[in-house]
Amino acid sequence: MRIDSSYFFGQIPIDIQVSEDEAEQIIQRFPPPELPSGQSTFQIDDQTAGNQVSQRLLLNDYEVRLTRTNKNFLRLSFSNNAGMISAKMWDNQGIVNRVTPLLEQHAVFDIEAVVDEYNNQKSLTVNKLNPVEETINPFSLLPYTDEDFPNLTVELYSYLDQLDEPYATLAKETLALFWDDFRIAPAAKGHHHNYLGGLLKHTVGLMRIARYIMNEDKGHIEAVITLIQLVEKSYKKDLYLAYKNNEPINYSSTWNQTIDHLYTMTKGAMAFNEQKPDYNLLITSILFHDLGKILEYDHAGLSLKAFDVLFPTANTESLTERKQAGISMDPLGVMVGHIPYGFLLFSKLLEKFDLSLDIDAIHQISHCILCHHGLPEWGSAVKQPQTLEGYLIHIVDYLDSRYENAK
Repeated sequence: MRIDSSYFFGQIPIDIQVSEDEAEQIIQRFPPPELPSGQSTFQIDDQTAGNQVSQRLLLNDYEVRLTRTNKNFLRLSFSNNAGMISAKMWDNQGIVNRVTPLLEQHAVFDIEAVVDEYNNQKSLTVNKLNPVEETINPFSLLPYTDEDFPNLTVELYSYLDQLDEPYATLAKETLALFWDDFRIAPAAKGHHHNYLGGLLKHTVGLMRIARYIMNEDKGHIEAVITLIQLVEKSYKKDLYLAYKNNEPINYSSTWNQTIDHLYTMTKGAMAFNEQKPDYNLLITSILFHDLGKILEYDHAGLSLKAFDVLFPTANTESLTERKQAGISMDPLGVMVGHIPYGFLLFSKLLEKFDLSLDIDAIHQISHCILCHHGLPEWGSAVKQPQTLEGYLIHIVDYLDSRYENAK
């Protein structure tokens, strides 16, 4: 099996070669999620006003509102893997009071509705709404990456397989423990990689950039500067197109106000000019840097395993009573955040897997996890990076998240 492509404006080569037997073993241990097949996705923009539709949809939120004549109606927001769908439900024969408890208790509904169009915007008027009790594949109701899951998995494993011990065991056992959640988790709610599979794709993206930086013949600093120059070129193109298209002066690109920050962080990395990046420290840190997002976010299909691992003696009854729906901030996870959670998971799993790691390496990796947002105002748990790997993990995270948005 060979994965041969490129990344980051075509600058970073991806060349993964494993035997078919090895690839099969990796996929058996880390299987891809079950994706919808043989079914068409309902897209409301393809519908004609007046069409009668019957669909299974995910409820995102709802609100009881009043008409101009002070009658109740429901304003609803649904989604499927094609996107968001606006809807309403009139209070015919007191139906609002009857269905509101169902909306509180359930997330997935079979609906019968009519397609409406107003000001070129299409929506649904719901006539019937029945909760679905059976377990639902979240990929049939939420957007997900268009990347090939087996290829991403083999690529990620190949990078982890190059770690020395005990880093390799820590990384692979961590992945195995949380694989069912890690493979489907988003990396954000609304900024970057905000879809199922986003965390897997983002983690692989960071490792691609980090490996390019570490393997560049001219050195890691020149490699970083090369990537920043590509960002500058893209930003200039965005600005020129905005000018030619006569867009407003306040136009902002994905790369707006990023160039100076990237050079500032590169200057920080230059303070460690005599050092070479440590593959074990940087790749292990990348695996853990956003792992806490399986606790910070909630969505259909996510398990409670990470809470059980971190807090094995806790009473988690309140978690089992939750209604999982679209991608949202976990009400408990948002109190802590994915950065501290990543550090806690790293510490906990060293003990769980009974691995002996040098105390300096433990602090180096912990520091990378805690500082990967770069600045305190951006969520970093430390004032600024204090190591070469600390600067590099922030730079590659910054580049990958914005490259995703730029694409």
